[in-house]
Amino acid sequence: NGLVKEIRKAREMSPNGIIGVNFLTAAVNNYVELVTAAVKEKVDLIISGAGLPKNLPELVKNSTTKIAPIVSSGKAAATISKIWDRNYNYLPDAIIVEGPEAGGHLGFHMEELLENKSQNLLDILKDVLEAIKPFEAKYNRKIPVIAAGGIFTGKDIADALHSGASGVQIATRFVATDECDAHINFKKAYVEAKKEDLRIIKSPVGLPGRAIYNTFVEKAEKGLHKIKKCYRCLSTCDPQTTPYCITDALIDSVTGDTENGLVFAGS
Repeated sequence: NGLVKEIRKAREMSPNGIIGVNFLTAAVNNYVELVTAAVKEKVDLIISGAGLPKNLPELVKNSTTKIAPIVSSGKAAATISKIWDRNYNYLPDAIIVEGPEAGGHLGFHMEELLENKSQNLLDILKDVLEAIKPFEAKYNRKIPVIAAGGIFTGKDIADALHSGASGVQIATRFVATDECDAHINFKKAYVEAKKEDLRIIKSPVGLPGRAIYNTFVEKAEKGLHKIKKCYRCLSTCDPQTTPYCITDALIDSVTGDTENGLVFAGS
């Protein structure tokens, strides 16, 4: 399938690199099938967010694939660590802490984001580091915590590391590079965007998301997108009531139609 092709292509381009795949947990219908395929292809790392990946250790059993949940609070970090510890005697190989400044889907309430009431990344990071201490002590092992969402400069990286992060995750900053395989129009949408162009929008995934304002977002806010074909990809999506088809919207933008597609971006 498409996932296997992408993994093999990545492995070909980076034979000695670490290959990781990111999966939406609760939102996609074929989550188990996708994770199983990735493990069979011997990916080095599976990252999973958009819900807590409660049964992920079961899916990577007897493999060398490492697993890292994405959390947006100390409470979520403690919950997933407790579930994995109790049910599988397994600690996360790493935890990604994603703050409210990230692009794409966000693990916060819409009201928190619109009213700027969510905690900042470094405060959430501290909560997560505190929440996982009992599990690190039990297993006598440190869980690397990766800070994500709003990391743009060297200072941002230094601040995260000084606050206890083992590393950072950066996405938006690298979209406009030659190495990124997105269409040039997609890259230009990032480069030419102004601060006021960023919007928090509703997603069929059931989470709010941050995207660049364009014709597509304008129509979505007015409910003008009709679903022509349903791919049955999301468990959270009802084609009768969804504001738009996220599969079509993301493919349209990354292949060049950035006015009529969804362009997720960090703050």
